[in-house]
Amino acid sequence: MVGPLTGCTVIELAGIGPGPFAGMILADMGADVIRIDRPGGSGFYAGQEHLDILNRGKRSLLLDLKQPEAVDVVLTLVGKADALIEGYRPGVAERLGVGPEACLQRNPRLVYGRITGWGQDGMLALTSGHDINYISLTGALHAIGTQDGPPQIPLNLVGDFGGGGAYLAIGVLAALRDADRTGEGQVVDAAIVDGVSHLLASTHMAMAAGAWEDERGRNLLDGGAPFYGVYETSDGKYMAVGALEPKFYAELLAKLGLDEPLDHQNNQHTWPHLRKRLVEIFLTKSQQEWTDHFAGSDACVSPALSLKDAPHHPHVAGRGSLVEVGGVLQAAPAPRFSKAPSSVQWPPPRPGEHSAQILADFGFANATDLFNSGVAVGPCD
Repeated sequence: MVGPLTGCTVIELAGIGPGPFAGMILADMGADVIRIDRPGGSGFYAGQEHLDILNRGKRSLLLDLKQPEAVDVVLTLVGKADALIEGYRPGVAERLGVGPEACLQRNPRLVYGRITGWGQDGMLALTSGHDINYISLTGALHAIGTQDGPPQIPLNLVGDFGGGGAYLAIGVLAALRDADRTGEGQVVDAAIVDGVSHLLASTHMAMAAGAWEDERGRNLLDGGAPFYGVYETSDGKYMAVGALEPKFYAELLAKLGLDEPLDHQNNQHTWPHLRKRLVEIFLTKSQQEWTDHFAGSDACVSPALSLKDAPHHPHVAGRGSLVEVGGVLQAAPAPRFSKAPSSVQWPPPRPGEHSAQILADFGFANATDLFNSGVAVGPCD
């Protein structure tokens, strides 16, 4: 293992989405993440686990948590671990016997990370939901989209992964630092609704300052400003324009041969006229022609690449932002560290691929009995 978390052991109770993403972040940083899989699978890719990038670099122990002996196995692992993460509904881990009280009793230094949509308490805590529901109640969904259209769904980047999994990882890392300092563990309650609200900090700031209208497509960063938007090209593709600062705006106008007054940049009354001109101009060339035209300039103009085209851009390729592991294209670990570089240790494991190895590592003398009774299961073919 390499990375700044080398030597750190994390138990991950299998789930989908933000929990596994947080586990992937920790594994990329060098942690030994042991994923407790369960019979029947817990992801979207049953039979195609090699495609489940969120499980890369982890080890898999397959246990039947309906059996008390399996719960004992988890608690034994917890006794030697630094952290545990789970994404069950509130109360489920407690009913299984692996809730915070049981785990912290076994290991008082443990960091117990929990990720849910609504949080561990509140009127909606036990209600079902998905990314779109969590971001809708924060105001984030309402703010994304065009002025004359409905809110647009930002994939599940803002909720599940941005406000959810990333914040769980941040919380676990902070609590690990505190446990090193105080010798005491704690519970991290990461709720997607909280994380998304936190991500909106600058938007709340702008609204408080009177610089943000609570309507879509009327603001500086939501496509309302013509110098911060997306424009179609002659070949049906798009260019992204982000010329916010005056000097970049001046460069944009110069590169496009426009003689608009520079001091009108933030005059919203002039925005419709400028947008019309930009729409017309960008339709005169292809995406590649515009890319070449703006190459090396500070006009902040770039091609809106597809997921399949992005790996071939010289900058993305040059930095190695995307890598291929086990024949599957995926993001390289981020961020980067000078002292202990992160890396993808191995492709996603099959459920139970490391069951025997993990039980041996943790000193289970009765491993054979655990397999014979079905408490533990080996690799599923």
